[in-house]
Amino acid sequence: MISEAVVDLSRLQFAMTAMYHFLFVPLTLGLAFLLAIMESVYVMTGKQVYQDMVKFWGKLFGINFALGVTTGLTMEFQFGTNWAYYSHYVGDIFGAPLAIEGLMAFFLESTFIGLFFFGWERLSKLQHLAVTWLVAIGSNMSALWILIANGWMQNPVGAEFNYQTMRMELTDFGALLFNPVAQVKFVHTVAAGYVTGAIFVLAISSYYLLKKRDQGFARRSFAIASAFGLASILSVIVLGDESGYEVGDVQKTKLAAIEAEWDTHPAPAAFTLIGWPNQEEQRTDYAVKIPYVLGLIATRSIDKEVIGIRDLLVQHEARIRTGMQAYGLLEQLRAGDTSDATRAAFEAVKQDLGYGLLLKKYTANVVDATEAQIQQAAQDTIPNVFSLFWSFRAMVGAGFLMLALFACAFWASARKNEERKPWLLKWALFSLPLPWIAAQTGWYVAEHGRQPWSIAEVLPTHLSASSVSSADVWGSLLALIAFYSVLLVIEMYLMIRFARLGPSSLHTGRYHFEQAQPAHA
Repeated sequence: MISEAVVDLSRLQFAMTAMYHFLFVPLTLGLAFLLAIMESVYVMTGKQVYQDMVKFWGKLFGINFALGVTTGLTMEFQFGTNWAYYSHYVGDIFGAPLAIEGLMAFFLESTFIGLFFFGWERLSKLQHLAVTWLVAIGSNMSALWILIANGWMQNPVGAEFNYQTMRMELTDFGALLFNPVAQVKFVHTVAAGYVTGAIFVLAISSYYLLKKRDQGFARRSFAIASAFGLASILSVIVLGDESGYEVGDVQKTKLAAIEAEWDTHPAPAAFTLIGWPNQEEQRTDYAVKIPYVLGLIATRSIDKEVIGIRDLLVQHEARIRTGMQAYGLLEQLRAGDTSDATRAAFEAVKQDLGYGLLLKKYTANVVDATEAQIQQAAQDTIPNVFSLFWSFRAMVGAGFLMLALFACAFWASARKNEERKPWLLKWALFSLPLPWIAAQTGWYVAEHGRQPWSIAEVLPTHLSASSVSSADVWGSLLALIAFYSVLLVIEMYLMIRFARLGPSSLHTGRYHFEQAQPAHA
């Protein structure tokens, strides 16, 4: 049995590398589409300033893209080094979208990145514009296949457990591709990436306007970022609502934990705006509730209940007991008893095999687990409510702050008076961390809210890790921390250096001349 320390260290390492990698991903998604929009305006108008916008923001995009690729490759190695049994158990399904992402989307994106940077003098305007759009489409296609894989971990459809191979096997690729959780996660994630790109451009443009430098360039960048960002943040909020509905439909435990919903109340359930969840006593102190809202979000109705944690624990305990039966029948099948009666009995209960496997954390002999061990396994099915409750509210709070910022920025840009609003420019500048705060807390909610499962209701996390020592994991963890720290220093140095140089470095004096021109062209 793999030690709990190895599992926890492996989880920490994967969380660290995944969250670090996702510092770069949303900015890549957002800047790629902004570059395509800016170059489209350049091709339509012929104005040099828009080409310079593509080249300048493209330089920052290129730095970010290179770091994103580096950290992404390192992260994927862990499926073999730290999560070997996970790779064996679900590799038939999980490996398919990852392979397609690498062969199709990533190569598409990477190939056209080179043409984007070195094709200005070799391609026509329309050809280069097509390249830029292909870079943007490629980045989104990469995200699609990664999120199809992640969505299957949240909602494992289109697959069946094969007792002969002891693996999950793909039975319906269409179900995998059109998994509703994966589709909602994809559109929500890429829209959040667009917001990140828009905030990035808006913040740096605001810095130039506050410093009264490169103003013609900054005004145009500010205008495009504010319009694109407003549309994107509205999409994130709408799609977040749809994501809440999907969570309420297929991940009831995660929803109950996010909302600290301890009891099943009469429909429609109230939304807890703020409070202080107490998991030991299963109550929320100082709760401020908004009637009906949670029921409407989670069920799209006023007559369906949102199941509380206490009732979910009862359901999970029953499924653990059924899972014990499934495990016992699996042992019979593996021992050679493949009679029709045994196979039929196993098929009737195999959907709860994963719940039986939760007991492997406490006993090697699942079918003889004690009542205390069953109760412990049931308690494990509820993730940490306090951290999920507040992480979700941090994500939502950051989202609404960005909505207010983009609305004000768009209004000021439309009235052509953003330079006369230093408070708005400072607000935009200091809001630069907000999309990353929202993204990191959002991913924490998505991934920690799935615990104790690596594959929801199929494979417990404590069974997924490799048979390695704690020293091995500590060594790789410390090495990755050191490596990623160096990369972070390089990223910050290059980003700050080129941002400070500004667009004037492309054409000496051009934007100093434009400061005397009308505010908008």
